[in-house]
Amino acid sequence: MKELFELYLSFFKIGILTFGGGYAMIPMLEREIVVKNKWATYDELMNYFAVSQCTPGVIAVNTATFIGYKKKGVIGGLFSTLGVITPSIIIICLLAGILDVFADNAYVKHAFAGISIAVCALMVSALIKMFKSGVKDVFTLIIAIAAIVFAFFFKVSNIIIVISAGILGCIYKALSEKRKNHSKNADKEGEK
Repeated sequence: MKELFELYLSFFKIGILTFGGGYAMIPMLEREIVVKNKWATYDELMNYFAVSQCTPGVIAVNTATFIGYKKKGVIGGLFSTLGVITPSIIIICLLAGILDVFADNAYVKHAFAGISIAVCALMVSALIKMFKSGVKDVFTLIIAIAAIVFAFFFKVSNIIIVISAGILGCIYKALSEKRKNHSKNADKEGEK
């Protein structure tokens, strides 16, 4: 039960301190899940984010569910999910009635502008860390560059980019294994 409470509390902290959606939570996920609790590696976190892009629902919720499931199965996924959504439910209920009153206030507008810039900076920092851990060779660099080009210049859907990158990764791995096996067989033939 202690581990379930830890999952809930960790994702509650992430949920209450993350502004700007799923991508903005990457730095907090890194700190809380990878560094502090060691529930996942950077590579696993990137994989969860990639799969979360392809599945219906909010990225933050999907990622929390994946990590909770990895840690404690279905009940862990449930506790993690509840943890990440509870702060939003509480805040929305509290602010829904008064938001219209303050929406046009200049101070509120400037506060949101400042928060937006800070969230962008955190996202860039997380993106750089993920890029460094994800790009391992020339092939993954090419995939990264192609994904950026297709996303920004051709406006290709994120889902298509992620699925295509996954398929290309599988093909590359299969060809690498085939090449490696062929090389081993050639070496054995040369020894005879």
